[in-house]
Amino acid sequence: MKLGRSLDGLVEALKRLPGIGPRSAQRIAFHLLQHERDLAIVLGQALLTAAERVGRCARCNTLTELEICETCADPRRDPSLLCVVESPADQMVIEQSLSYGGMYFVLLGRLSPLDGIGPKEIDLAQLATRTDDGVVRELIVATSFTPEGDATAHFISELVQGRDPQLKVTRLARGVPAGAELEYTDVNTIAQAMLDRRAQ
Repeated sequence: MKLGRSLDGLVEALKRLPGIGPRSAQRIAFHLLQHERDLAIVLGQALLTAAERVGRCARCNTLTELEICETCADPRRDPSLLCVVESPADQMVIEQSLSYGGMYFVLLGRLSPLDGIGPKEIDLAQLATRTDDGVVRELIVATSFTPEGDATAHFISELVQGRDPQLKVTRLARGVPAGAELEYTDVNTIAQAMLDRRAQ
C-alpha cells in the first residue's frame, strides 16, 4: 500500500537505521505522526542541527562539534596510551567503564573487503601517523571480536609494528562475561578465556 510520497520517504529513511526493519519503520513513522508530532519536529530539527555542526576531531577522528574533541584536549589524559576503537559508541563504553585514562583513535568502521571497506576508508594512514609521533608507547586495539574486527586488529598490529618494533601493541582480552554461567557460555568464548587466563 502506498502511503504518499512524504510518509513513504520517512519510512524509507527510518529503514536505513541499524536494527530497524520495514515494519518497525512503519510503526515509528505512524507513531510520530499520529501521537508525537511535536517530538517529530524536535527530532527533525535536532538531526538537522547535528548533521550541520558535528564533524570529526582532527586528532582522534571521533564525532565532535570542536576541531579537537574534549578528550584529546584534556591535559589529564595519558598521551602514551592510544586505544583504537571502531566507533564513538565503543569509545563511550570504554569511558563509562572508568578503566582507561589514555587517548583514543576512532576508525569509524572496520576492514570489510566484501563491503568495499579497506585501509583508506577507515583512516589507517592517519592512525599510523599518530603512532609515529614518538609519544605513544602502547597501542591498545579494542576492535570487536568478529571476523572483520579480528582482521582489522591484525592489520593494525602489522602496520604499526612494521613501522616501530618498539611500540607495544595489545588487544582487549576475550573471556566469559561477568555474571555468566559457564554451561550457557559458547565454547569459543570459553576456549579464548582459557587461553587468556591470568594469575588470581
